[in-house]
Amino acid sequence: MTTLSSDIYSFSTTAPASGGTTSAAAAKDIMGKEDFLTLLVAQLKNQDPLNPSDATEFTAQLVQFSSLEQLYNLNDSMQALTVAQGNSQKLSTLSLIGQSVSYNGSAFTFDGKPVEVGYQLDGTAASVTLSIQNEKGQTVNTLQAEATELAAGNHFITWDGTDQNGSLVAGGTYKIILQASAAGENASIAAAPLIRSEVTGVDLSTGMLTTKDGEVLLKNALKVMAPASSPETATALINSENDTTATAIVASLPTDNTATTDDGQTAQEIIDLFLQQTQP
Repeated sequence: MTTLSSDIYSFSTTAPASGGTTSAAAAKDIMGKEDFLTLLVAQLKNQDPLNPSDATEFTAQLVQFSSLEQLYNLNDSMQALTVAQGNSQKLSTLSLIGQSVSYNGSAFTFDGKPVEVGYQLDGTAASVTLSIQNEKGQTVNTLQAEATELAAGNHFITWDGTDQNGSLVAGGTYKIILQASAAGENASIAAAPLIRSEVTGVDLSTGMLTTKDGEVLLKNALKVMAPASSPETATALINSENDTTATAIVASLPTDNTATTDDGQTAQEIIDLFLQQTQP
């Protein structure tokens, strides 16, 4: 029996406090193009007039200085490209708003609406049980996985927010306690709790996604997909309904010239009488 009460993944985003000082000290030890040019000018000033520097050697030094200049320009360009790419990636995360994201996590926020909780298996399980606990550590409900949802992979169960008696629980923070047993003798299985929710915001400075059920780092997201009730799907349904309605309206229109009102019927009779009198 495997019991997990928290995420199996942990990440550290705290940088060493002395990182900036070390980088500054290392930068001072690197010889720059200004230092190289200063040494070259000093060499020219202090050369022996009776035995000047070899022209070939001097030319080679100028070539080295030119190469150094190009390398510095290339380094600046690469740094600018890296910054631009980073900004582009940050802006691209804004497209995740409104999308459904699946991620490893055990804690979530309940606000009265159903929550999609789940589990990740690395092999076939004999049984999987998800216990929902409140902030006090009390189990409010227990969800049992179906027999068809025990294969390796990611699986989700919708919790409607009710307790074991069918009553709606209070809003707040809840936690998934996952228990999984392996199928077969002497077999082991690893399991991790999952949560699937809709993205409502993105923190560009930290890469943190805000969902309806909590927060998660973008790098911890397992899968992103459009929700079933996405605006695109709704628009398609509306267009489909409009097309069907329009077709029904056209089909219901009269196909002959017979008028449906009394005034129209009278006008139609006058026209028919006139045609009969004018025919030979």
